Amino acid sequence: MERNQKFADVDTSALKEIKKIAGELIRQERKRRHITQIELAGKMGVSLRWLREIEAGAPVTRIEDHLNAALRLGLSTGHIALPILYIGQRMRFPQQLIHGDLQAIERMCLEAISEMAISSLKRDLSPE
Repeated sequence: MERNQKFADVDTSALKEIKKIAGELIRQERKRRHITQIELAGKMGVSLRWLREIEAGAPVTRIEDHLNAALRLGLSTGHIALPILYIGQRMRFPQQLIHGDLQAIERMCLEAISEMAISSLKRDLSPE
């Protein structure tokens, strides 16, 4: 097997789009809450320049920095987590979901996961 064939092809262009969308949502929420970039950068433990890169959706930023900012602002992380799930399944993320009620979708996903875990545990604990 050739070295290049050992790894699956992954389309990372969607990650760029996630960062762009996340950056915009972070910027909007920060402004809505009247928080300065300096304040948020300080809370996140990053430089002002790096926060500006995050808000601009720069490809060089890290997903964990977008998560850090979103969590500190009390935002849903669905705009990051849900597209990543789609990428992992090699499916195209429906962009219209970004503008929907992501907290409701997140809750449904968590409930489905919890239900599956409980069902599995019941099966494991039930006598044969």
